[in-house]
Amino acid sequence: MSPRLSAAVLGLCLLAAPAAANDSTASMGAGGLVLKRTDGIAMVSEDLYVSAREVRVKYRFLNHTAEPIETLVAFPMPDISGSWEENVGGDVDSDRVVPFITWVDDHAVHAQVERKAMVGDRDVTAELTAMNLPLSPSGTAAMTAMESLSDADADRLAAAGLISVERGGGSRWITTRWTLKTTWYWTQLFDPGREVVIEHLYAPAIGGSAGSVVGDREADLPDVTADYAARYCTDRTFIDAATRKRAEGLYLTETWVDYVLTTGANWSGPIRDFRLVVDKGSPDNLVSFCGEGVRKIGPTQFEVRHQNWTPTRDLSVLILTGQRLER
Repeated sequence: MSPRLSAAVLGLCLLAAPAAANDSTASMGAGGLVLKRTDGIAMVSEDLYVSAREVRVKYRFLNHTAEPIETLVAFPMPDISGSWEENVGGDVDSDRVVPFITWVDDHAVHAQVERKAMVGDRDVTAELTAMNLPLSPSGTAAMTAMESLSDADADRLAAAGLISVERGGGSRWITTRWTLKTTWYWTQLFDPGREVVIEHLYAPAIGGSAGSVVGDREADLPDVTADYAARYCTDRTFIDAATRKRAEGLYLTETWVDYVLTTGANWSGPIRDFRLVVDKGSPDNLVSFCGEGVRKIGPTQFEVRHQNWTPTRDLSVLILTGQRLER
């Protein structure tokens, strides 16, 4: 890693933003940022590094037409929902916007951000803002705001579909129902016949669980097992390794990192040269994710390479960490 990137990492590791997505062209319509496909610009290469501590990606783009193309370039973040089990780490406990660092041809770019709170296809950003409620539906800020709602305001938000309210025994439980969608964007000029290099660096807001059922032979949760197999491609080798860690007296916790790959299909043609490195953080950790031709390239790193590749699914990484509990 270059000194420039290393210095940025030191600052970003103290912050967090949701793990994000492939760049995509966009247009600014009446409803906000809308992703669209372009036939004039090809993604020559993508070099992506994903870990629980940092995500960095370097693209090379080429305008293969005879005319310059000026367009919005968008970087959509994964959605943040109000589920209690999601978004455990990172910056979801506050409502502040944490930027990621962007360079174009080694020059820093000031990207703008669009944040929208959605219930289905309905934009409820203005409703939340009018009530001074955080746009993030998850974390301490959201929890505190929900606890502070009057019964009348809570019932009004519930009727509008933004929250659900349960009452019993003199207590009240509120679950947020909206989703925060965040997109970074800027205007980019692509000159004809010249490659443009775009780089991003940020610390992901990881999700996770304080416990895990992976490798637990006493757990009978077929739905969870099937979901993990579909989402993370957990196989027998991975599950057996988790079982062995349990047999050694270790308690397993989960870390989740997501990255949206499918927006890479919005450029002209397939990604000509794609490289992914997933880093599990510690040699003692276990990692599972879906990918073809995965090979180990170091004590903690795993690599996937593709030529002329069009992504058809997003990346979800599961990291298991074993801890010995003190008695």
